Amino acid sequence: MQLDVKAPEVERAPERAPEQPAELAHREILEILFGLLATLFTAIISSTIVSNALPTIIADLHGSQTQYTWVVTASLLAMTVSTPVWGKLSDLFSKKLLVQLSIVIFVIGSVLAGISQNVPELIAMRAIQGIGMGGLTANAQSIIGSIISPRERGR
Repeated sequence: MQLDVKAPEVERAPERAPEQPAELAHREILEILFGLLATLFTAIISSTIVSNALPTIIADLHGSQTQYTWVVTASLLAMTVSTPVWGKLSDLFSKKLLVQLSIVIFVIGSVLAGISQNVPELIAMRAIQGIGMGGLTANAQSIIGSIISPRERGR
């Protein structure tokens, strides 16, 4: 004796194709790239500017040779450590918001570094700048990767 048993039908929502981001016009892509590259340029050039002015800054703040080295190293180290963290955050949250946040962090670090009264304070503020630079570096690349298709990136 055979029993004809059918599995209950499960109602499923119709499958949708994954939503593709809207294609941006060439002008819009250039505007985005200009803004991202301008902020990256500002962040990266800060290291060069500080390197040129650092002997005078360290002399005015009565710093040592070891502290001289840490002023530059602090920002580069903070940038290197924070870049992967910012990259992971860009997978979870809005890339635009994260770029804006990293710009704010960088600017706050720059202002605070400018009003530092001693070398340890300057080193700490340069580390804050480095955290902002890490965000700019990671998120700028992330945004470029999301607005330009892999086929078009070579051009």
